[in-house]
Amino acid sequence: MNSKYLEVGEKWFAVLALTFFSGGLMVGGNQLTIPPTPGIIPGYIITSTRYFIWVASVVLIVLRWKQCLKVAARDLVLWILVALILLSYIWSDYPGYTSSIGREVWQMTAFGLYFASRFSLKEQVRLVAWTFGIGSILTLIFALGVPLIGKHGNDHPGAWKGIYDYKNTLGSMMLIGSLAFFLLPVENPKRSFYKWLGLCLPLSVIILSTSKTAIVVCFLLGAMLVFYRTFRWQGKISVIYLDLTVLVVGIVGTFILTNWAALLGSIGKDPTLTGRTPMWSMIIKFIMERPWLGYGRGAFWSSDTKYPAIIGGTLSSQFVAPHGHNGYLDFALDVGLIGLGLFLFCFILGFIRALRRAYAAKSPEDIWPLAFLLFLAMNNIMESYILRLANIYWVLFIAAVLSVPLNNKKSKLSNKKSVNYTRKLPKLRREQSKQSANY
Repeated sequence: MNSKYLEVGEKWFAVLALTFFSGGLMVGGNQLTIPPTPGIIPGYIITSTRYFIWVASVVLIVLRWKQCLKVAARDLVLWILVALILLSYIWSDYPGYTSSIGREVWQMTAFGLYFASRFSLKEQVRLVAWTFGIGSILTLIFALGVPLIGKHGNDHPGAWKGIYDYKNTLGSMMLIGSLAFFLLPVENPKRSFYKWLGLCLPLSVIILSTSKTAIVVCFLLGAMLVFYRTFRWQGKISVIYLDLTVLVVGIVGTFILTNWAALLGSIGKDPTLTGRTPMWSMIIKFIMERPWLGYGRGAFWSSDTKYPAIIGGTLSSQFVAPHGHNGYLDFALDVGLIGLGLFLFCFILGFIRALRRAYAAKSPEDIWPLAFLLFLAMNNIMESYILRLANIYWVLFIAAVLSVPLNNKKSKLSNKKSVNYTRKLPKLRREQSKQSANY
């Protein structure tokens, strides 16, 4: 009985942590400002929750240290990358600031490791669905019942932000939630209604957020996931893997590059991506000034530096840019091309494993790592959602790359058994025929 209560407690702890990292506790506040603008939840409660999640994650990791070490050993390059990020205060212009916000990396990484080692993929998908199911319901309550909190004002009239700090954040969170509900395993067909209701709710909220990036990514990602769920050639990865990868990348890349201006123009934006391209050009110049190790995590966008005003100045003399609106460029600013290269290595390795698992999938949750990695890759072209602040993207990235090889040994063993059984089948049939004749 105690173990049952402990299991339930850990699941609710996971939902609390995922809600915190998604920014769901910043109701009416803004996490992007420095210091963050407080919402209706007092700052000391959010701070207490932050450290509770951190301490609890470490304790739970220690209690299961053998399993956690086994899971962590699946991607050693990932831990080299984490060490590089944590040590980036050494070459930062503001070492105290970079060191202090390093706690965010500790917190996200600790919980990500715990999440990957404690819960199966099926449980992970369910917990993510629970988190954003609750988030979407609370968003409806605040957007309709308390519009001063749940909706934007004059900056984006009518756009929903719900319990999050910005409309794009809401769109991104609901997109993760819709992925989880889409891939949610349902053993009892009578309960499938809740799955599709849970899917429709976040999708509706995405539209109400007016986040153009979320809408476009949702459409493309949905089409790709339908393809993966429909066509699963089990055991034939070696034949089709390279061709399909090139095909998917080619289709998406050609579609976006060919229809860039027309696509964005049709949804109310200009071909400069609302000023992103001038910012990106300037950011690339700054990256080339410190190409290898970057400026230290968060140092480039610190309020004490001149860089945010310079980047914002490409659009307006009054604008101070909070980030680069591109996760890959911001990653390079933090830890240089070396850090970005390590991240891309981990991502590509995880993607290959996820693609292999998706094509051998027997349950919908087996496609979850691939779905999330595709989402992460596409969403960070227009937004900065990899390493900035304490966020759910880094948590789920760590969980995805560490969870995806979970059943490799089992699947290999089952494949060997099925192959052996297939080889022995003619012999078994002959023996059965002899026995029938003798009888």
